[in-house]
Amino acid sequence: MAELKPFADDHAAAEIGDMKLENGQDRIACYGSLDLTRDKAGLAVARQMQAMLAAVVAVLEADAALPDAIAPLKRPGKAKNPFA
Repeated sequence: MAELKPFADDHAAAEIGDMKLENGQDRIACYGSLDLTRDKAGLAVARQMQAMLAAVVAVLEADAALPDAIAPLKRPGKAKNPFA
């Protein structure tokens, strides 16, 4: 797993299995798939995910100015098709 310091920047990324984690200063995007199998490999993957979530929780808990909520992402609108 790549080193990712939660909320430290807007460009770092990490992978755990096929799960992608993209850092942001106000949110961390998680997408993909992660199979936690009942074997030693699954345990290793689960521990990686646990460590990542623990780091995220630690940063959030340490922020005395943590807001109740942040603004949702602005989704891009529809653009007129220039070829139509």
